Amino acid sequence: MGIRDMLAEVASTYDRAAGSTREVKGQQVLRGVASRTDLVLPPGFRAEGHGGQTTPAATPWIGVFDKQGMQDPKKGLYLAYIFSADLKNVTLTLQQGITWLEEPLGKGRAREEHLRHHAARLRRAVRRRENVGWVDEPTLRDAATRPRAYEAASVIAKVYDTAQLPGDIALLEDLYLGVQSLRRAEEFDRVWWASGENDAFQLAYAIKEHSPQGGASPRDFDPLADFHPKDSGDYTAEIKARQQVKQRSHEKLVEDFGRYVAGRGFTPITLRQHPKDLVLRQQEPSEGQKGEWLVEAKIVRHGNPTVAVREALGQLFEYRHFLYAKQASPFLVGLFSEEIGVYASYLEENGIASVWRSDEGWDGSSRARGWGITPS
Repeated sequence: MGIRDMLAEVASTYDRAAGSTREVKGQQVLRGVASRTDLVLPPGFRAEGHGGQTTPAATPWIGVFDKQGMQDPKKGLYLAYIFSADLKNVTLTLQQGITWLEEPLGKGRAREEHLRHHAARLRRAVRRRENVGWVDEPTLRDAATRPRAYEAASVIAKVYDTAQLPGDIALLEDLYLGVQSLRRAEEFDRVWWASGENDAFQLAYAIKEHSPQGGASPRDFDPLADFHPKDSGDYTAEIKARQQVKQRSHEKLVEDFGRYVAGRGFTPITLRQHPKDLVLRQQEPSEGQKGEWLVEAKIVRHGNPTVAVREALGQLFEYRHFLYAKQASPFLVGLFSEEIGVYASYLEENGIASVWRSDEGWDGSSRARGWGITPS
């Protein structure tokens, strides 16, 4: 008995039409995975079967979770054996959580696009092309939203024919390779979270609408109550057995600008806004300017604004597309650590205001001045 027998037993007993109650044989097999003692798993990992709760799963699956790491398949990264709807294939896949994206993106195309976009970024970290016999996505052969999301969420996948499953040694070798890929992807995530840089990738679009509690008048609350910029002090990041000391100049830029713009009648908000750098709302909204301002902050390096401007423009358009699909489009603002020269007019042509540090404090493009963000 072992992984091969477990997978074969699920493939031979699972029957979606039989329901999801405890007396159904296939459901019993899946629910019994967690208590099996014959599975030789990588040290520190456990397995757990899923066949649906009130509704039978179209594509049953078995999660392989790190006991010390992320164990919630609703979010984060994990390994799973996912069966195709016809049970002819089972795929070992490094998966992204999909359930937590339902609120901001729904269950359809927007979620799938985000998952594929992020999976492509993670594949660079796991070096999928070096893994012979592995693919990007499995084909689960079901048109329901969840199986389609599983396909889109796959970072790296090894597909097996359930009628000709390899032996336990080969399966375990593949599982160890899956664990290595999981570790690389997790490290990539951790370094990004610690880096304070926004040019690596955006982890998630899980944003909840935020407004003053109880619909209170803007005069009744502190305009900086929801402004919590990250620590701007230096920090040490551990990256593959070496240390790098980095400066959080990005956070300092956001913090300084937020405190400045609060004095110009705007409420800066960072709380629960990730991956957005900053959102502004007017303390006393004027006619024609109701809504919010989406601010993307960039550090201009070595006096060359080209890269910073390109990244700001791309991220502002990306966030507007994904994060504001169900609400009014925001006003767009690029925030820079220094003057960006001719790129200010370039951003203006694309509907984006620009603001930058100046010797006197802050300066900006004509659109930023018109909105009252910088002095006329």
